[in-house]
Amino acid sequence: MQLLPFYLVCDESGSMAGAGVEALNSSLPQLHAEISTNPTVADKTRFCLIAFSTAATVLQPLTDLSELESLPALSAGGVTSYGAAFRLLKETIEQDVTFLKNQGHQVYRPVVFFLSDGIPTDPDWKTSLRDLNMFPFAPKIIAFGIGDASAEILSEIGNFKAFIQKDTSISPAIALREFATSLTRSIVTSAASVSSRDNRGFTLQVDDQVPGFSSLPLDQL
Repeated sequence: MQLLPFYLVCDESGSMAGAGVEALNSSLPQLHAEISTNPTVADKTRFCLIAFSTAATVLQPLTDLSELESLPALSAGGVTSYGAAFRLLKETIEQDVTFLKNQGHQVYRPVVFFLSDGIPTDPDWKTSLRDLNMFPFAPKIIAFGIGDASAEILSEIGNFKAFIQKDTSISPAIALREFATSLTRSIVTSAASVSSRDNRGFTLQVDDQVPGFSSLPLDQL
């Protein structure tokens, strides 16, 4: 099978407590429903949920969402260790892609949606990001920031696209719902782009504009 792995990496540090984590938890069932009930999308994609604060945890290992009844919930607490998230993400992607390829699947470069509402509290996080971007299965990363997230840091993380909440009068909960909608739409439209006839694979489809967010320029190499 041709498979496109998606990873949702969510900040669940203490600053996400209350409306932030509640908005994400209320949005995940809709994501699950829209993908799991669409056989075309479910067959071509795999989904993993990673949460991070002081440490990082795989809440939902990479799976076909049609095989799940629901996604696990996030909870808030701790500080914001970007390095922990990137180290676990690299390790998880490496294991997942190797497993899928050994099963005989054709695996496309993973896609990561990274979400944070603050700035990293660990000083060496850039080393972990560099390691993630340099290994053979390095993912395409779409970074989203709300609240006190740094536009400069998000632009550095998002090697494909980056967005930041543009209107502080909009609550983080509303912005997070738009983020979840964009994530769901990206998975569905990317899966629909597969071409088995000429084996050209997928085209990653991500919104250029997301309501409540501004797109950020990425660093030029």
